[in-house]
Amino acid sequence: MDETQTAPARLLSTTLTALLAGLKTTLYLARIMIPVSLAAALLNWTGLLMLLAGLLAPVMKVLGLPGEAALVLVSSVLLNVYSAIAVIETLSLSTREITILAIMTVVAHNLPIETAVMKKAGSSAMKMIVLRLGWALALGFAFNLVLPMDDATGTALVVELAKPGFLGMIGSWGLSTLGLMAKILLLVCGIMIAQRLMEEFKVTYFLSRLLSPLMRVFGLGDETSFLWIVVNVAGYAYGAAVIMDRVKTGKMKLRDADLFNHHASLSHSLFEDTALYLAIGVPLFWLIVPRLVAATVVVWIERIRWHRFRRSFKVGTI
Repeated sequence: MDETQTAPARLLSTTLTALLAGLKTTLYLARIMIPVSLAAALLNWTGLLMLLAGLLAPVMKVLGLPGEAALVLVSSVLLNVYSAIAVIETLSLSTREITILAIMTVVAHNLPIETAVMKKAGSSAMKMIVLRLGWALALGFAFNLVLPMDDATGTALVVELAKPGFLGMIGSWGLSTLGLMAKILLLVCGIMIAQRLMEEFKVTYFLSRLLSPLMRVFGLGDETSFLWIVVNVAGYAYGAAVIMDRVKTGKMKLRDADLFNHHASLSHSLFEDTALYLAIGVPLFWLIVPRLVAATVVVWIERIRWHRFRRSFKVGTI
């Protein structure tokens, strides 16, 4: 941008450029989210989602959970944390069981959409899926060993709801998807405008310096400070808009974007997801610390692996 221009001119020009980039990114996200969301809605309506949850019941027992808790994990993996909490509310679970499910679902949720976006940002889709599912199961297993037992045992309380007709299901899905896309459009454009303006007026430089010590602990570069704030306040899908834009414009290397994805795959939406589970009684410490530790470990392992095999290492592969 020409810094000889007046501040209002720079503000207008930067805003318009950011709006265009935000619209393009929203269209890209819509092409991923709409068909995936429809597929998940159809799975739920046909009962296949419940069948899949039943197949996972033996795994739940290893994690110290009742078989019905599999439906929570499946809903989270295919949909999001909101759907997982909605299912939790239909089951009679102890605080201990909800805590185990919470840490698993904040790590592994919305995999179809977020994995597609991570792939676009330079990471291996298969690796991101295995990483998130593997850590979710590992943390669930560890929590089952560490958390004290409680007296609340409860059995599944299934809430029987009238199954809507196909057209009713499609109509409900269409309205919710329309609202979601409107939210995404506003958030993505807002984030893109904020990011471009912060870069134009050198705010990102000061922000990077402020958070750079924390980013270094995480194994990330100083330039990821703004991205880290975005993915933890607004969510990964919105932060991905900034990642893809920076990679496309050459402001971020694919390797750095891939490293950031390794961190964000395990730890993002610290604000929203944490608030949701806090509301149903999950302790704050267990919602934040384990995933930050896991994300830090994964990034440093990846950095060591890259350094050790840098001659043959290729970003976006396993």
